[in-house]
Amino acid sequence: MQTPEPLGGTRPTSRDVARAAGVSQATVSLVLGDKWRGRVSERTAGAVREAARELGYRPNLAARNLRLGRTRTALLVVPALTNEFFAHVYTGAAAAAARQGFGVVLYPSPDGLGPARDPFASAQAALDGVIASSMATDALEAFRGSDLPLVMLDSDPAGTGAAAHVNLDVADGMRRVTEHLLGLGHRRFLHLASAAPSWTFDVRADALALALRGTDVRTVRSPLNVADARETAHRALAAPGPRPTAVVCDDDVLAAGVYKAARRLGLRVPEDLSVTGFDDMALATVVEPELTTVRLPAEEFGRRGMEALLAVLAGAPPRPDTLPVALVTRGSSGPAPAA
Repeated sequence: MQTPEPLGGTRPTSRDVARAAGVSQATVSLVLGDKWRGRVSERTAGAVREAARELGYRPNLAARNLRLGRTRTALLVVPALTNEFFAHVYTGAAAAAARQGFGVVLYPSPDGLGPARDPFASAQAALDGVIASSMATDALEAFRGSDLPLVMLDSDPAGTGAAAHVNLDVADGMRRVTEHLLGLGHRRFLHLASAAPSWTFDVRADALALALRGTDVRTVRSPLNVADARETAHRALAAPGPRPTAVVCDDDVLAAGVYKAARRLGLRVPEDLSVTGFDDMALATVVEPELTTVRLPAEEFGRRGMEALLAVLAGAPPRPDTLPVALVTRGSSGPAPAA
């Protein structure tokens, strides 16, 4: 096949591709838009792709988007950029989006888990859809009631207003933690819970309470930072009465605070006190001893969320999706100390 050079060295157009392949511009549009099956033969589609490749043709996405009424842009709303977990969620979402010619705008809720204000003058005009990760029930009021499809990550599947939900099996993760600690002989527990009002932390608390029925469990809450976790854990561990032999934390950051509190009290981890986290962030292998925690597949989580949004945009029926998690045992958990 002879492929003529476009005139004047200008950027090749679909007309150039059509002329080179010996087909119409409509056929080029069908093939390069991946809508040719059942309308164009395999041989013709191959000829169009070869002509486009040899000419170095790239479709004008801006013009196509105007015709389709699409911006090919999704918004990912997260509670904070300071948490490593959400960076991995973004990485997975962006990779899945890029494969379909979409871009992802990352937007942290200005009030953490509170309502996220519309970051654009008109979200409807600037976006094709929204993905919200680990948000409180009152978040995203700016987008509810609009025509923008909303995919919720790590949120109540019974919640209204979302086109699809993708979740992590955090309840199973907490069950695995408790089974591990019970198997080590622990019967007195401290639950260092997140003070953030979020469905995912409620699920963890419910799973922990169910698994530890019949044991001595005390729950205290802390903001998600090391300093507050250290002070909260210090007060709980120094309180009168039998001291817990294991601390179950809602997050690896909280667990780091427990390490500091234990050191201040002269307690050894895990000889005197076992500590577990949740998330398996880089922090889990920085502390000493390394932290037993629940690994969450953050990048896969973001990818599945983006794929769910793309499916909704393509008109596919939404379906719930739950990703498995894994317990990673390290040096912070050991046998319960003798009474």
